[in-house]
Amino acid sequence: MTTRKRSASKAAQQSDANEVMAVKPASTLEEARASIDGIDLRIQQLIAERARWAQQVGKAKGPLKAALDYYRPEREAQVLRRVVDRNDGPLSDELLVRLFREIMSACLAQQKPLKIGFLGPEGTFSQQAAFKHFGHSAHGLPLASIEEVFQEVESGDADFGVVPVENSGQGTIQSTLDMFLTSPLKICGEVELRVHQYLLSRNGRLEDIERVYSHPQSLAQCKAWLRANLPKAEKIAVSSNAEAARRARSSEDAAAIAGEAAGHVYGLKTLAGPIEDHADNTTRFLVLGRELFPPCGHDRTSLLVFVKDQPGALFNALNPLAKHGISMNRIESRPAHTGRWQYAFFIDIAGHVEEPEVRAALDELRPYTSEVKVLGSYPVAVL
Repeated sequence: MTTRKRSASKAAQQSDANEVMAVKPASTLEEARASIDGIDLRIQQLIAERARWAQQVGKAKGPLKAALDYYRPEREAQVLRRVVDRNDGPLSDELLVRLFREIMSACLAQQKPLKIGFLGPEGTFSQQAAFKHFGHSAHGLPLASIEEVFQEVESGDADFGVVPVENSGQGTIQSTLDMFLTSPLKICGEVELRVHQYLLSRNGRLEDIERVYSHPQSLAQCKAWLRANLPKAEKIAVSSNAEAARRARSSEDAAAIAGEAAGHVYGLKTLAGPIEDHADNTTRFLVLGRELFPPCGHDRTSLLVFVKDQPGALFNALNPLAKHGISMNRIESRPAHTGRWQYAFFIDIAGHVEEPEVRAALDELRPYTSEVKVLGSYPVAVL
């Protein structure tokens, strides 16, 4: 179909939608409320119809043990991108995506809810990221460490895992990257979460605070605020922000830096916030699974590349990407743990490993490396 025909078709569809969705001014408050009641009824009927069709999808694929058997992240990404493309307001893209995510999550959970491992305890940003990606109908499984999240997914005790990988201000979470050196797991999704930090305590008085607990990344994200407002307080790093909140609730002179959710879970008062040094503070999370999924049309591929110890090795390995017009989004080196002063490179590129140009570039770079490991090809985060 030509571009002109596609545009005309889209315009016609939009015209039809506008006609159907046109809102006639109500003469009274009662009429407006009656119209809303009628719309609520239709929405409920349509959600029930969608759920029944989701059941048919399960039956069409044969006898299934759980939602995991027909969960397809590439399909969900396509649905959510269409939601954004269709949106003309008044609701925001972010709000509509969240609504549709919850509808899909509820429909998927009719079989058996997905089990999602995340860095716990309850109230962490990792938990927020897990629910943002899978919806609240998924079953969250709080775990004590990033390593344990990997282990639970590898063993099958968790269907998927969610782990932090980088922060916009503080950079990469090295412990996550190091796990990929030996783990067989695949990246099958990503989540971007805007992170707001709050100072929380039991009694709610800033002048009483002598100790501040938080994750090392969060302490770093708020160092300027801490220096200006609590210069004498001891800063204590712990395994997670939720763990910080758990500790702070047991002492009058302690506080935690964490998200508002942790404050609600552990019954703490907000002393100040948001207190992050950068207003656009965002953390990227990876979704861990046990297999690669097909492309959705807007994908990213993560690679682990071990280059040979020879002049120009990294240049020769990266050159095929440029040759085939593939954008490299990120590159970072880590000790390879295969020998002293040997390094592996974590590389994110645009595209899916099944796409011809990506496949051709990988074939061409392999002779310049000792190993190329495809960590995953997955949909780029939708909002």
